[in-house]
Amino acid sequence: MNIQSSFQGSFSSGTLSLVPTPIGNLDDITLRALQTLKTADYIAAEDTRNTKKLMNHFSIDKPLISYHEHNKQAREAELLEKLQDGKDIALVSDAGMPAISDPGFEMVQAALEQELPVVVLPGANAAICALVGSGLSPREFYFYGFLPRKKKEREAVLIELKNIRATLLFYESPHRLKETLKSICDQFGNRRVSLARELTKRYEEYVRGSAEEVLQWAEEQQIKGEFCIVVEGSTETVGEEHYWWESMTMKEHVEYYIDQGESSKDAIKKTAVDRKKPKREVYQAFHVE
Repeated sequence: MNIQSSFQGSFSSGTLSLVPTPIGNLDDITLRALQTLKTADYIAAEDTRNTKKLMNHFSIDKPLISYHEHNKQAREAELLEKLQDGKDIALVSDAGMPAISDPGFEMVQAALEQELPVVVLPGANAAICALVGSGLSPREFYFYGFLPRKKKEREAVLIELKNIRATLLFYESPHRLKETLKSICDQFGNRRVSLARELTKRYEEYVRGSAEEVLQWAEEQQIKGEFCIVVEGSTETVGEEHYWWESMTMKEHVEYYIDQGESSKDAIKKTAVDRKKPKREVYQAFHVE
């Protein structure tokens, strides 16, 4: 058991502070984050060049130590030794909260194993901003981060997540966005989706709609910027819920809505939402059968 009273008394060792940095707009940094960076003995940074720009902007002059995905194991012993010698270290990633889809977790784990104090500062986080701005339920959410790059592995993960009722959060790079959205359509059906691009920056943009609508938007755009993808959680109750349209074919389902006064276009859209199927699949079934 490890009990840490972060602000009561002093520690014989130094403190490892995880300091969130702005995800775009530099005005989002907190006063406490600036104070921590200014008083730390060292700043461990994912990319020292990137962090140097932030430090120059706020007139911070402290020694930088690189700590990233490819050298974190080698740097761990060095950082632990400095903490044991009483040196305070501020750990930052390129943007947002360290350890969330960025380096930091292993360093926290190593420090705690040595019973060294770890303090986490609150601050900017892209996933939470995207969730709150999505219009989808924030009551329960499941953060996954970056999905696997290979289609087979990516779709295997999505199949595992398919029945989760919580809102789902993913990160994605611009050059893989279309493929990931296609996989979401294929595995989840036509759920509600929100894309958040370039959060807090000049070109911040939200794209909200059904999975099929958002995929169509992506296919028509020249994709730029880093994305957060927010996906509606499952609304199905496995093994318990039955639907009024279960005995109908897709064509009969569409015709039911047409008989209720809907246009064929709206009837196809409603059927796709009911069945959580891509609209194009319902369209083909209606016109072919």
